[in-house]
Amino acid sequence: MDALRPALPSPLQAVADARFARRGVRLLLKRDDLIHPDLPGNKWRKLELNLRAAAATGPRPLLTFGGAYSNHLRATAAAGRLLGLATIGVVRGDELADRPLNPVLARCVADGMRLHFLTRSAYRRKAEPEVREALRARFGDCYVIPEGGSNALAATGCRTLGRELRAALDPADGPHVVGVACGTGGTLAGLAAGLADHRQPADPATDLTVDPPAGQTAEPTADRTTERAGERAAGSGPRPRAIGIPVLRGDFLAAEILALQTEAFGARVGDWELDGRFHCGGYARTTPELDAFAADFADRHGLALDRVYVAKLLYGLTSLVEAGAIAGGSTVTAVITGPAPAP
Repeated sequence: MDALRPALPSPLQAVADARFARRGVRLLLKRDDLIHPDLPGNKWRKLELNLRAAAATGPRPLLTFGGAYSNHLRATAAAGRLLGLATIGVVRGDELADRPLNPVLARCVADGMRLHFLTRSAYRRKAEPEVREALRARFGDCYVIPEGGSNALAATGCRTLGRELRAALDPADGPHVVGVACGTGGTLAGLAAGLADHRQPADPATDLTVDPPAGQTAEPTADRTTERAGERAAGSGPRPRAIGIPVLRGDFLAAEILALQTEAFGARVGDWELDGRFHCGGYARTTPELDAFAADFADRHGLALDRVYVAKLLYGLTSLVEAGAIAGGSTVTAVITGPAPAP
């Protein structure tokens, strides 16, 4: 595991965005995309405990699942390369087997992952014994990580994300809303649980500061730093609210997040909700409006957004702020879970 060397905690960056400012809302970016060059964002947090569990069972191949643009497949392949473990990626859609690989799947292959394409109907049944037995017969005994890495171990790993934010966010900055894009729901399950933790460990590594927007001055006073530390230690102020922006169509995700939280923590934990209006047609689909928004955000802030997850998150949060659904005086933190678009 030392070969992975994640850079934690990830930075928390203030962004001066006129669309938020005119509504009296502050925007922060939790730059989880900077955790690791090959396992960025929620991929590290979701994979860490799964990789430790896999290592404890002996040198077996890792087998996992994902769509053609899955950053989870890409991260698992990279982890396998770094840890010296064989990896197998089961990809949704056998029609893709005879097509040129897109940049995500090409990167998986370059990192040593063996790709296996399932029909879409078989992929939907991937958790059923018949499909699992067929995979076992083909690939032998593997350590299986679910689609998106989302299981109780992943939710537990993502709880640290919520704890980092709860330690860093100042209650005096108004009500806090934390947004995250959702594919399989594991990140939101852990994030909400961590945000609900009232007391933080006495660990200087989690005492984050917020980088100011370019051209602005930070708050450097020792008195204010001490005051914030006292507020965080006491868990003062209302706990942050988490909003998940699903990137797939359908209303199945709330039940899956609840199941993950129940398995990991024993019950529903934290203040969280989903807003399913910003999937733009479904997974890996886009619209002219989303493309225009992402290009404009990159021009404003110098941050390229992947269209599968992060662009939909920020598009959704911006829409909610402009519609007045997030009150003035709030601070909105967007978790940047994925890397910039693959070249």
